[in-house]
Amino acid sequence: EVRLVESGGGLVQTGGSLRLSCAASAFNFDEWIIGWFRQAPGKEREGVSCRSSSDGNTHYEDSVKGRFTMSTDNAKNTVYLQMTSLKPEDTAVYYCAAGLPSGYGCYRDLLSGSWGQGTQVTVSS
Repeated sequence: EVRLVESGGGLVQTGGSLRLSCAASAFNFDEWIIGWFRQAPGKEREGVSCRSSSDGNTHYEDSVKGRFTMSTDNAKNTVYLQMTSLKPEDTAVYYCAAGLPSGYGCYRDLLSGSWGQGTQVTVSS
C-alpha cells in the first residue's frame, strides 16, 4: 500500500512562495504516475500537475503554468511542488497522489490511486 504524507502548507501573502512536500512510502517513482490536486472551498477538486510514467513529462494546469514546478527526490522518496507568485485564487487544500498507469490518462489514473491527507495553502491579498 502506498502512503503519502503532505507538508509545507501555510499562510503566505500574494506574490509569495511555498514548497509543498509529499513523503511517500517506498515505491518506484519511475513506474508510477505522481501529481498534485487541489480543492478550494465550494469548488470541485482540480488537477494541478501530473507526471506521466511513460515519458516522464509533467503536465501543469493552465493557471499554474510558469509558477508551479513539480519535482522528485528519489533518494528521499519525496515529491515536491514549488509554488511561486502565489495568488489568492491558489488558496486550497493541496493533495499529492500516486497511481499506476492504466492508459486512461494521467489525472484519471491519479484519481483512482493513493492520496495523502492534504495540506492547507492560504494566500492573503
